[in-house]
Amino acid sequence: MEITASYGCLRSRAGFFSKIGRRGALESGEAGSILNRVEQLQWVEAAVAQFEGPLTSYATRLVGNDRARDVVQDTFLRLCAQPREEVEERLGAWLFAVCRNRALDILRKDKRSRPLEASVEEKQVSPTPIASELAELKEETRIALGLLSELPPKQQEVIRLKFKHGLSYREISEVTRLSVSNVGYLIHIGLKTIRLRMNRIEMSAVGKQNGGSR
Repeated sequence: MEITASYGCLRSRAGFFSKIGRRGALESGEAGSILNRVEQLQWVEAAVAQFEGPLTSYATRLVGNDRARDVVQDTFLRLCAQPREEVEERLGAWLFAVCRNRALDILRKDKRSRPLEASVEEKQVSPTPIASELAELKEETRIALGLLSELPPKQQEVIRLKFKHGLSYREISEVTRLSVSNVGYLIHIGLKTIRLRMNRIEMSAVGKQNGGSR
């Protein structure tokens, strides 16, 4: 989905160059200001190229396909006005957080909110089993994805942010406003649930196969 043309801050870049052409030589201060602005716009364009797809996918999960476009547009418009030095080191987490907040605003205004699940009791768990747990699911990706969609919404969200969008536990914490330990707990429980359900499916398939061979 191509939406970059919708961002007024990006469309305005051509205006800067035409301004330089019309006025000729600029005072060093003004020229420096314009060049800084151009660099800011180039940075936003690079962010759009990198994050537009992942943010659209994320927003679609929250508000549906029809409204995801508006949410992502609003997110990048916010970035246009944001000082680069304040968010550059945590750009991905910042964008996902703004995207999420904007999506929740829309849901609240429409009074058609799909609850992201009630707050979960804080628990301390080690995140170390996560990688091996996920590796066990790779051979059954299609089934695992189907089971993922059956999890509580909050578990779905943190698992997708971790494994689909590549965010760290701390970044997910910033996006969702959950503690890092709570993020680890939700991922751990979600993956454990998927693994247990997959085991049941496998055992059921084996039982049917054995029954049919008699």
